[in-house]
Amino acid sequence: MPLNTPSSPALTHLDASGQATMVDVSHKASTARTAVAEGRVRMNATAWQLLNAAANAKGDVLNTARIAGILAAKRCADLIPLCHSLPLSFIGIEFEPDHASHTLHVRATCRTDYKTGVEMEAMTACSIAALTVYDMCKAADKGIVLETIRLRFKSGGKSGDWHGTDA
Repeated sequence: MPLNTPSSPALTHLDASGQATMVDVSHKASTARTAVAEGRVRMNATAWQLLNAAANAKGDVLNTARIAGILAAKRCADLIPLCHSLPLSFIGIEFEPDHASHTLHVRATCRTDYKTGVEMEAMTACSIAALTVYDMCKAADKGIVLETIRLRFKSGGKSGDWHGTDA
């Protein structure tokens, strides 16, 4: 197994010969783990007005995006080839509008009590929630931009807490 320390980072999903491999977590202890991912959906004024008026022809955009994000986190191992299937204990999707910039901030939080982290589940949930907003609003703005989808926080496991920086 490749050594992965701050002084000598390694790609843990590659074996000694460089082949893709799933990380063996059988020796790890289960611990409480949390991950938070964030992203933004930026759109034009017309799409923004429709989104906030709940006048989108496809129905309630944010509730649909919330459910899509939750389902995506639950299916992360089906989407990302080397992810482990995790027993998720919580998946939350929050939206915060920024009316001045016509931007919707998306935050996904995932929790588990398991042997490996939930960063990929949180990132997947955030991405799919944002993509669902795009899908439901694209009739009013094909130029909607999804941006800055990233991990903001993780806790648990051997590496402990990690906090992202503002960008």
